[in-house]
Amino acid sequence: MSGRARHIVNADEEGMRLDALLGSLPDVASRSAAAKLASAGEVLVNGEPQVKRYLVGEGDLIDYPPVTSVAERPVLEPQDIPLDIRFEDDDLIVLSKQAGLVCHPAVGHESGTLANALLAHCGPEHVGTLQGPDRPGIVHRLDRDTTGLMMAAKSNEAQAILQDGIRLRSIDRRYLALVHGYIAPDTGLIDAPLARSTRDRTKMAVSEDPGARSAITTFSVLERFEAGSRDEGYTLIECHLYTGRTHQIRVHMASISHPCVGDPLYGISTRKRTDVRADLGLTRQFLHSYRLSLAHPMTGERLTFADELPWDLAAVLDELADRSLGRTQTGAAILSIIENLPPGGLLERGASAFDGISGT
Repeated sequence: MSGRARHIVNADEEGMRLDALLGSLPDVASRSAAAKLASAGEVLVNGEPQVKRYLVGEGDLIDYPPVTSVAERPVLEPQDIPLDIRFEDDDLIVLSKQAGLVCHPAVGHESGTLANALLAHCGPEHVGTLQGPDRPGIVHRLDRDTTGLMMAAKSNEAQAILQDGIRLRSIDRRYLALVHGYIAPDTGLIDAPLARSTRDRTKMAVSEDPGARSAITTFSVLERFEAGSRDEGYTLIECHLYTGRTHQIRVHMASISHPCVGDPLYGISTRKRTDVRADLGLTRQFLHSYRLSLAHPMTGERLTFADELPWDLAAVLDELADRSLGRTQTGAAILSIIENLPPGGLLERGASAFDGISGT
């Protein structure tokens, strides 16, 4: 297999045709070239030859011969972008991503990304490269305006182990979301496959299409807020991902008529019948990756991180405090920890303060 390249499909690329995805890579450069490779049986997906029409899934390993030389590939430039790093050693970085930071280059965001920042911070010799030359260190992603805890890998070995942890669901990722409306049950499960919207390719949608990918989100209610004169009330929830599809929480919550507050793509501001002031001044989704628990990829040590809410999301909850209908038992336990986090968040080794809290 010498002279071949590998690409691991990420959440953004899920559902694309094989030839379209390969044609977008810098070492293939055109869809027609990718189609020829597939027709010749030169493209392997998870070790098996696949046709050009194959729809790729997140985590698929694509093995192919490059068409262009390494010298012809666009070079990702290191950029000195501030990073809020919570943990770092020779193999792993855990950071809290700020709003507005794109994880890796894409159309319209060719620079100024987390990938550029990781190159500058670590140096090109100290980042995992399994996701390709334009995604150094990237293990998983958060949407541009979703904030909170993320992992990055400083070696290929660590990157492979962390990606397996996400795929096998041994890495626990938890999110805080404020959604529109009153959710009566204390817990819920949404099992609804997702695919690219046929009406708007920038969006995902719940779909019964054969190419749709399984997506499972569970949630626990933490606190409920009564309705005001221009809204239908709100519910603060903790979401737990069992899969990691593009926009998963945002699409799933919108699909049950409880979209994230402030969501510009799936939220109530896109519905003419609803007063936009119900978004409480937010112009980005109220969605924050607040907790991350994993086994260190090399030592196996259990690490649990917790992250405080950024100021704009915390301000929204402060504004709603007088309208609270009370916290659930799970909410009282989780929010007590969050509200008392030290500056820079929390790192626990081994046992965690979150252990034993009931919920999803």
